[in-house]
Amino acid sequence: MKHLHKTLIGSALTLALAGCNDFLDLSSYDEVSSGTAFSTTTLAESVVVGAYSNILYDYIDGSRSRLNWDAFSSVMDPTDGHIYLNYSYLTGTIQPNDASFLTYWKRFYEGINRANDVINNIASCPTMSDALKRQRIAECKFLRAFHYYRLNCLWRGVPVYLENLAPGEYTRARSSEEQVWGVIIDDLNDCIACEELPGKYKSSDSGYGRVTKGAAYTLRGKVYLWQKKWKEAEKDFLEVGKLGYELYQGDYADLFKLANEKCDEMIFSAQMEEVQGFGNVFSYTYGNMVTKGNGNSSFFMNARFVDSYEWADGRPFDWDDVIEGYDAMQPKARSVYFLRDNMTSAESSTMQTYGADLSEYLETGNEARIRAAYTGRDPRLEATVITPYSTYKGGASGAELTYTLRWPFRSSAAPSLDLETRANSYMLYSIRKFVTSGNEYAHIQYNPVDVPIFRYADVLLCLAEAVNEQGRYGEAAGYVNEVRKRAGVAELNAPGNSHVAVTSADELRPRIRNEKKWELACEEQLYCDELRWGTWQADKFAAGNGLQETWGAPVYEYRWGGPAYLKWPIPSSEREKNPALVQNENWH
Repeated sequence: MKHLHKTLIGSALTLALAGCNDFLDLSSYDEVSSGTAFSTTTLAESVVVGAYSNILYDYIDGSRSRLNWDAFSSVMDPTDGHIYLNYSYLTGTIQPNDASFLTYWKRFYEGINRANDVINNIASCPTMSDALKRQRIAECKFLRAFHYYRLNCLWRGVPVYLENLAPGEYTRARSSEEQVWGVIIDDLNDCIACEELPGKYKSSDSGYGRVTKGAAYTLRGKVYLWQKKWKEAEKDFLEVGKLGYELYQGDYADLFKLANEKCDEMIFSAQMEEVQGFGNVFSYTYGNMVTKGNGNSSFFMNARFVDSYEWADGRPFDWDDVIEGYDAMQPKARSVYFLRDNMTSAESSTMQTYGADLSEYLETGNEARIRAAYTGRDPRLEATVITPYSTYKGGASGAELTYTLRWPFRSSAAPSLDLETRANSYMLYSIRKFVTSGNEYAHIQYNPVDVPIFRYADVLLCLAEAVNEQGRYGEAAGYVNEVRKRAGVAELNAPGNSHVAVTSADELRPRIRNEKKWELACEEQLYCDELRWGTWQADKFAAGNGLQETWGAPVYEYRWGGPAYLKWPIPSSEREKNPALVQNENWH
């Protein structure tokens, strides 16, 4: 389906997005779609691609206005400037009239409107076969369900529109959270029942990238998890495996490279192109300044999350096991362990003033000592994070050069070749996952690697959760082990290894949740999971949590805004236009 994106999505985005400053302002899109767009198969197909484009758009928008969903989760943090610009939700200061709420309310309803247009009008196309019409309707019912899923995760009850109305007629009251889940289930039931919809595409199929039964089962299973319908969720996730999806068995880091973007682990992905405006947004927003094309360095990995990664044998990581007395030290004092070998006198003076305990400094062994804290950990750590004194191959200069994350930062130019970000005044955990390495792609903003939305590792861990909540923890551990084995870490209940012993569903539950975080970090799935688990407040807003230097010194801290924050507020402008919209509790 990638060729469709080149030829059709650009025009679809221009027509649909440029004229939609409000999701109720649909005139430009309606003029195209409702009039002549269903007169031929070609034009009708362009409307279908326009429905897909809403999902695509969420992964190609590299502007600072785009929200990164994992930045709301416990695994990732925005930069200090970014937090106050777009993430005041995390500082306890946001108001219902904030543009972020309106942006995503409009975007999701815009996607629903486009899907409705196809569902309700494509039957009139005189040149399209009935079989193809049924398939496209099924695809768009999935897309509609997907957007309602996102809305319901955030707002927990929204107005339901299954048809296109005149701008002034979008005046319905909110359906309840459970009612919206029911609407989503109905759409996915129809999707799965469609005989023309394939269970899975081969990588060589022209339709690759379109919706499949595998995607529909995955989304329906996630809805059942929200509803705590564990048996139903289990059945759906098992069906995904029966369709031929399976874990990629190569190196975890290679899973996110171009060669494997269509492997059997990928169930549904946003299709990227190495073309301006159609490239993977993550490479740019996660990337650093020595990445080819220069990354934005908008996000860094949370230091507490990095510390959560186990040793490969399943032992919990503890800094005191690496450096005796580390945990008892003040964060600024223990910065000494992160300092580069052979500091200059000026650097030593600066760090002493900062508060580093230089009595612990090793002139020629400091770097090796701190590397021991990251060597032998879960391999997914180094595949996801650029850790202190690890290397990264960059291409900003045009040549492929190997940079090292060192502190204090000197220069990204030779001979230092220090890793450079937009936050060089701090030593932070930069992101490696999804970021262009060397000169492998033409430009960082044109990264052609598809963005996985659903992949089979997530399905296995969702399956483990559904089975575990039914009390079958031993069986559930087996599904977790499929993911752990691929990652290269000790399997749960491995003989003779007390570190990975699991003897109850209660013991396994936090392990499943941690496994999800280690496996899916940076893929924008975890915020919804933490909301669903009821752990978001404790995970994200723990005392002192926020953007921290690698040794734990805070750059800023998160501030909990109260129980209202567990649900997003209805945007103020939408309530003004539709008085039937009742605000979520404790918002004004």
